[in-house]
Amino acid sequence: MKESPGDFRVREVSAYPTPDPDGAYTILRIESVGWEQHELAEAIARRLGLPHRAIDWAGTKDRRAVSERLFSYRGVPPRGGLDLPRVVVQDVYRARDGVRLGHHYGNSFDIVVRSLPADPAASLSAAAAIRAELRRGPGIPNFFGPQRFGEVRPITHEVGRALVRGDPAGAVDIYLTATPSGVGTEGGDARRAYAEHRDAARALREFPSEYRFERTLLEHLAKGHPPERALRALSHELRLLFVHAYQSWIFNRWLTARWRAGSRFDRPEAGDSLLRLGRDGTIRADAAVRVELDNRPECADLVARGRAVVAGPLVGYETTIGAGPADETLARILAEENVAPGAFRLPRTPEVASAGAYRPALVPTPPIALSRTEEEAPGLRFVFSLPKGAYATVLLREFLKLGATRARDSNGAF
Repeated sequence: MKESPGDFRVREVSAYPTPDPDGAYTILRIESVGWEQHELAEAIARRLGLPHRAIDWAGTKDRRAVSERLFSYRGVPPRGGLDLPRVVVQDVYRARDGVRLGHHYGNSFDIVVRSLPADPAASLSAAAAIRAELRRGPGIPNFFGPQRFGEVRPITHEVGRALVRGDPAGAVDIYLTATPSGVGTEGGDARRAYAEHRDAARALREFPSEYRFERTLLEHLAKGHPPERALRALSHELRLLFVHAYQSWIFNRWLTARWRAGSRFDRPEAGDSLLRLGRDGTIRADAAVRVELDNRPECADLVARGRAVVAGPLVGYETTIGAGPADETLARILAEENVAPGAFRLPRTPEVASAGAYRPALVPTPPIALSRTEEEAPGLRFVFSLPKGAYATVLLREFLKLGATRARDSNGAF
């Protein structure tokens, strides 16, 4: 996947704010290529002469992709375009309200996978068989995809772990020095050098100019500011992303442990939590219903009728741990991590504290259009849509097992 950004196209299915010619907000529908979400928001803010925290969006998109999504800010529309490389403003209008995180329905994808393990015809046939198998199952485990933890450097959750453990200095150190194994880029050299000399002023001369977030931290450290203050120079959204990535990593561990234990996520167990579905199929994530022995039959009926889904914990300070199998799994993971739910109050950085939430354990397998493509190189084209929060990379992982031995169990998909 992603041999080129054009092989991975994602379009946000947006909840468009109501247009109003006298509205206080400007809505931008933007197509971008090769932009990280926070970097693009900051670049838009600079171009418009706005504070870097002024730009809002609904959902985070992949860097190595062609992405279409909404941004908003409080103020008048720009005169002309944004004049940013690989950025096209497709629409702009005024509205009464701006967009906010989660203010969309999902995403549609058009993805080409190349370097096939067999000739295109055989690969297409195998992919069609996998699609049929997935459609027969209860759904796909709703893992967070690897890009949640950083596409270039998968360390976002490690920064979040340090913050939750009350160690902002450690969080800054991880962000500045952690280097994936085998990386020999200019940035990697600068990180390794800083890990040795710890001279922030010198590091500012060594870190490439495009490493904006790292340089922001170093500028404050060079002035003698403590790590907490250096961190606060980053956008609130980016700092919150660190904590959310750690919650996501714990969720992935919980989901993996439950799946390996043979749990059926279409059949709730005592200790599970349910999220109700609205009549339009959207998930009501504001409150979860705990499954107990006395209400388990009713909960199972709600899931069977498609009125609720089994959900796993995105741990926060309001997360409670009981005595059911799901609780025992979570308690074991938190003990291994040496954190408790209350740690997510983050007393040293309370502005990014998280009360916690719940996430569906399964994603229904969507309709998937399959075809061959001969553009540039042979490949398979996948076209499908997913609800917000679900990852195309997780769905495509099944198809990327073409030519490999596929591990199956009684649950069907994995």
